[in-house]
Amino acid sequence: MSQAEDHSGTRRDFLYYATAGVGAVVTGAAVWPRVNQMNPPADVQAASQMRVDVSGVTEGTQLTVLFLGKPVFVRRRTAEEIEAERSVDVSDLVDPIARNPNLDGDQPATDENRTLTDFAGQNTGEWLVQIGVCTHLGCVPMGDGAGDFGGWFCPCHGSHYDAAGRIRRGPAPENLHIPVAEFVDETTILLG
Repeated sequence: MSQAEDHSGTRRDFLYYATAGVGAVVTGAAVWPRVNQMNPPADVQAASQMRVDVSGVTEGTQLTVLFLGKPVFVRRRTAEEIEAERSVDVSDLVDPIARNPNLDGDQPATDENRTLTDFAGQNTGEWLVQIGVCTHLGCVPMGDGAGDFGGWFCPCHGSHYDAAGRIRRGPAPENLHIPVAEFVDETTILLG
C-alpha cells in the first residue's frame, strides 16, 4: 500500500510539474509579443546610423547635419585651433571628462580625447564631431569661433565652449557630447 501511494505521489508530482511547465510556456508565448512590440521598428533602427560626406568641408569650416533629431557639428579645424586647444590644461576646465563614447571609460577632456581619428588611424586633431546641443538647457550654440574661447557660444544663457567643444564659462555643466562616429573611408564619417 505504501508503494501504491508512492506511485500516485510521483504521478501527481509529474502532473504538477508538467502543468506548471505548460503554463510557463503559454504565459511566455502570450507575453513575448507585448514585450517585442516595445523594440524600435525597423525604419527607426535603420535611421540609427548615418553616413556624412565631408569631402566639401574645408579647413576652418563646419558642417551641421541632423542626426536622431539633434544637430551634429562636424568641424575641420585649422592648425592654429588644434595648437591652441592642445595647449589647454585639463585642470583649467569646468568639466574634465571627455564625454566621448568612442573611448573606453571616462577619459580626461584633452583635445586628443575629443577629436576623431581619421581613416588612416591618425588623430591629428583636424576633425571634431560633436552633438550641437548645449548641456545646460538644450539650446543650439552658435559656432564658427563664437564666444570668448573661439568655439561655440550659447546666447540663451551665456555658455562659452572652446574649439574642442569643452565648456569654459557659463552655466553648462558638461562639455558638448561626442556621438559614436568613425571614418569609413577618406571622405565619409559614419554616425551611430
